[in-house]
Amino acid sequence: MNSSRQKEKQRRKKSLRNWIVATIILSIVYVWLQQRGDMGELLQDETIPEPLPITGLHPVVAESEGVLVRMAARRGIQVVITHGYRSVEEQDALFAQGRSSSGAIVTNARGGESYHNYGLAIDFALRTPGGEIVWDMERDDNGNGKADWMEVVDLAKELGFTWGGDWANFPDYPHLQMDFDLSIRELKRGKRPPAAP
Repeated sequence: MNSSRQKEKQRRKKSLRNWIVATIILSIVYVWLQQRGDMGELLQDETIPEPLPITGLHPVVAESEGVLVRMAARRGIQVVITHGYRSVEEQDALFAQGRSSSGAIVTNARGGESYHNYGLAIDFALRTPGGEIVWDMERDDNGNGKADWMEVVDLAKELGFTWGGDWANFPDYPHLQMDFDLSIRELKRGKRPPAAP
């Protein structure tokens, strides 16, 4: 009986000693990698190069925007792009609207949390035959029995845009985006879509 207790005690000591040694080795390796600057790469799925500053719409989004406007015009619908790329500062000012500044709340996205900030989103409105800019989702100015707004949405979806009106939380009816399967979190970390598909 004494012999089995003694063996169990020795086994536990050996196990504790091995755990301490492993912890020390891992700590040394961790510190060494941090000093070399490799720790971030080790913890990420892939190496992400330093992104270039974003100053406008992504080329694919910009091209698709032009195609959308032309396709709608062929159907007798005048689309007006009201927003495209938006800086972080502009986004913060828009977020403040209805909160710390006057106006109605129009977004729940702070600067850096909108696809507009990465050049991947546009907002649109319609121009009436009289020249008025409207956000009327019921108008049928081309007289084909379907709301012009939804015709534009359908065209946009054909081009690869997703529509903010489909969002369950805080629908954004004028909003169209191409996220290239990238989340806001990935974009904030510096990941970017390719320049061409």
